Amino acid sequence: MSADTADVTDHIEKKKKDEKVDWLAEIRGLSLMLLAVFAFHSFIAKPFYIPSESMLPNMLVGDRLVVSKYPYGWNWSSVSFHLAPRGDWRIAGATPEYGDIVIPVHPERDEDYIKRVVARPGDRIAVRDGQIILNGQPVPQEAEPPLDLPVDENSRCFGFGDPSFLVTDDDGTQVCRVPVYRETMPNGANYLVIDHMNQPLDDYPETVIPAGHVFVMGDNRDHSADSRDDFSRGLMGPVPLENIGGRAEFITFSLDGTTTLNPVSWFTSLREDRAWTTLRPAIAEGNEAE
Repeated sequence: MSADTADVTDHIEKKKKDEKVDWLAEIRGLSLMLLAVFAFHSFIAKPFYIPSESMLPNMLVGDRLVVSKYPYGWNWSSVSFHLAPRGDWRIAGATPEYGDIVIPVHPERDEDYIKRVVARPGDRIAVRDGQIILNGQPVPQEAEPPLDLPVDENSRCFGFGDPSFLVTDDDGTQVCRVPVYRETMPNGANYLVIDHMNQPLDDYPETVIPAGHVFVMGDNRDHSADSRDDFSRGLMGPVPLENIGGRAEFITFSLDGTTTLNPVSWFTSLREDRAWTTLRPAIAEGNEAE
């Protein structure tokens, strides 16, 4: 072997050694990236998916939204994937306001719900004929014109159990036309609710909300397993604040249930006019500073 050939061989061998993958560094980099994602999801914000109709008409099945983790401080339920053990500790804790949409965790299962705060610590709350009685005063509910919800693969309009809700619009489009009321809380927070039938959860005995708890209900009042529901499918009464994992902020996008592996469907299945819809309640004029 000539000297030149030997030099070339040595150069190639040296280059191979230089190009050898440092698997330890790669694993360390991947671990740091995953840790950063986990920390962001646990302490800043995380995505959330709406799987049920309990928050109609304000949230549809298929809505994707952002949940912020910091408004009420941090606790065991803030930690993503429920990896932290349950406990009553809170860091920089704060109390949700009336009308906030929050993510309570079931008292017995590591299962996230999404509901609206309708009573705060120290409040007296009852429900009579579907209307909230807060501290002895009925929470105003004003009827508004019926609202048309989309009918698609994710929202078939069957959950109400009333076939008259499924109607054909003037342009031939099928819609789910639901009766709605605007409910206004003492701080001026107001939002739409659906209450269309008589059912057991329309009446709830007066309860005093303990310190460090809130009472939550779904906006689709006749079809929501919430604080009124004492059975295991519901939230079984007032929710401890350490079981509140965050606050719903806004919708990022919404899918109608027709998404497939075909990339074209990733766009055609998007519902129009849902992206960037805020989930914070409207505040009546004159209550902004309260």
